[in-house]
Amino acid sequence: MKNMYEMYGIDAKIEEFGKSVLQSIEGRLKNIDDIGEYNHLKVIAAMQKHRLSDSHFFATTGYGYNDLGRDTIEAVYAEVFGAEDALVRPQLMSGTHALTVALFGLLRPGDELFSPVGKPYDTLDEVIGIRDAAGSLKDFGVSFNYVDMLPDGSFDYDNIAKAINSKTKVITIQRSKGYEARKSLSVAEIGELVAFVKKIKPDVIVMVDNCYGEFVEKTEPTQVGADLCVGSLIKNPGGGLVPTGGYIVGKKEYVEMCANRLTAPGLGKEIGATLGINQMLFQGLFLSPIVVANAVKGAVYVSACYERLGFDTLPGSCEERHDIIQLVKLNNTRNLELFCQGIQAAAPVDSFVVPEISPMPGYDSDIIMAAGTFVQGSSIELSADGPAREPYYVFYQGGLTFGHAKLGALMSIQKLYEEGRVRVM
Repeated sequence: MKNMYEMYGIDAKIEEFGKSVLQSIEGRLKNIDDIGEYNHLKVIAAMQKHRLSDSHFFATTGYGYNDLGRDTIEAVYAEVFGAEDALVRPQLMSGTHALTVALFGLLRPGDELFSPVGKPYDTLDEVIGIRDAAGSLKDFGVSFNYVDMLPDGSFDYDNIAKAINSKTKVITIQRSKGYEARKSLSVAEIGELVAFVKKIKPDVIVMVDNCYGEFVEKTEPTQVGADLCVGSLIKNPGGGLVPTGGYIVGKKEYVEMCANRLTAPGLGKEIGATLGINQMLFQGLFLSPIVVANAVKGAVYVSACYERLGFDTLPGSCEERHDIIQLVKLNNTRNLELFCQGIQAAAPVDSFVVPEISPMPGYDSDIIMAAGTFVQGSSIELSADGPAREPYYVFYQGGLTFGHAKLGALMSIQKLYEEGRVRVM
């Protein structure tokens, strides 16, 4: 491999450093592969149960009536997630859009949306009405409240209990950390929280933002009591193949409410052309558990590398994983820029681009993003981003192959090394 890494301008010291780190985490990587294989077999079993055939790959246009492939992929998703029903559509254009469809499908004027895990991800601010925007939930008379997690990352059960009231209709739980320096939630922790809030208000609807978490563990939140899980097909479950789309899985009643919001009351799930992407939906799901395992291994590798270089990481390289995101505290703007520039330089697409910090719609601070992806915005592909604010955390995620994840990590270290910002021993 030496000549190959030299071709990328990676110093021999950094290559040897990477080998040493890899040897130290071999046991962790084996455990991740085992989870990937388990979930892979689970997906195959679901496809076999629903008798997947090449007839399900045919395209529909127009209204999309009688799309057998669409109906089958939704049955397979429901099976894999242990749910009653699913909505899996290219018309759900992002994770934020899928969450928006779910929230507007479930909530009515006078209802309250409540988050027991702190404020949701920045891109939902305008959806909820935290930042003013025409057409927000706030505009439609839906209120919002949240309770922060405790400093140790546990749930503030006392204040959660006080916050839930007669107007609380939907409780939203964000599984991943977003742009917060908190630990991501395990499926078991989500199950405990669901049981707690359901004991207080049995008819409350619990929705989990499952983005970045699918197939990282052997179970999903809908298998521990969540009423709905919502996510993006250009993240984990698309396996890097799906060009667009989102999913909503859960109880049939609530999935139908979401479908009526996406299309129209009376039409629900019956329409929606798939425009020739059914094969990619199935094949992406087939590959997804293995791709996710590669991404998780890449996150562990980055964590181990940067721990050894003296940086704080979350989660640590020896901690259990509940999503594909790795946080590294880089301490200043320049380190943040160099890390992202290293990730970009390792990309198969747009490797010649130099990321810069700049404003971006939907975010409350300037952002830097590195993503040389085949699918625009795909964060199951190797990418990194972070807000240009103290303490300058970078959020690293994805990697369709572990080899690419390693290359990105070493390129990021090389960029820092060239400016004397790290010492490689």
